[in-house]
Amino acid sequence: MPDKTLDVSIVLAVYNEEQSVLKELEIIKNAMAKSRFSYEIIVVDDASTDHTARVLKDVKGVKGSGGSRKTGTFASSGRILVWSDADLTYPNHLIPELVECLEKGSFRQIVGSRSKEKGSLKALRAPAKYFLRKLASFLAKTEIPDLNSGFRAFYREDGMKMMHMVPNGFSCVSTMTLAFLCGGRDVGYMPIEYKERVGKSKFHPIKDSYNYFLQIIRMITYFEPLRIFVPVAVITFCFALLKHIFDLIVTKNTQETDIIGYFMAFIIFAVGLLADLIVTQNKRFMFSSLENKETEEK
Repeated sequence: MPDKTLDVSIVLAVYNEEQSVLKELEIIKNAMAKSRFSYEIIVVDDASTDHTARVLKDVKGVKGSGGSRKTGTFASSGRILVWSDADLTYPNHLIPELVECLEKGSFRQIVGSRSKEKGSLKALRAPAKYFLRKLASFLAKTEIPDLNSGFRAFYREDGMKMMHMVPNGFSCVSTMTLAFLCGGRDVGYMPIEYKERVGKSKFHPIKDSYNYFLQIIRMITYFEPLRIFVPVAVITFCFALLKHIFDLIVTKNTQETDIIGYFMAFIIFAVGLLADLIVTQNKRFMFSSLENKETEEK
């Protein structure tokens, strides 16, 4: 349940971080103690196989939780949520500044934008993330400096409306970025330094990059389907046209596959229009329902 007197809920995702989690908690507590914000810390143990859970068991002032960032979010009470990790990669001492940036600006979410990729398997991760970030920027119609940073702050009331779209796994953070952008909520970025993690990452470069890609397509289709269907329809039409021209030159006849290509392009475009109509109606219903709910709460 939300607590209007509590300013910030800090959700920390941990996985096999017995070596770093206590240091991170100390950093966060010291930083928040010097700030003007009241806070709570929720630790999300994502099925660690080391002694992380045992290390956290006797730590005072920390809520325990398992499963994912979503679990921690549902367990939160503060009006502002902060997501971060506990592997010493993110500058958790800057959490008060992150929250201040959110409160003083017009943004509904602030993301810590990393200047460099310092995770494991950098040679594989960096190109994949660059491609996915550029794809997401194109589809969302805005530049996204850092799509999947795990260091971010947002208003709980907004985040809870997006939770049904957030999957488990690494793509949850990129989903939150896209959900806010496509849902008409402004996202700001705060430059941060990103350090090498303590311990071993469970990021799988092929499987998780593939999941990122699918989630980006899924999110854009959910909010802006024409950004997906129109390019695909145009590409299909161009291929059909080129093949038709080739067949007219070589065989002097129109082939059945040419007609099928044009028909496929038309079907894809028509499905896109239908999807856009459904999304538009759903948006009107969703946002009108949310506005009514917010009015009742006030």
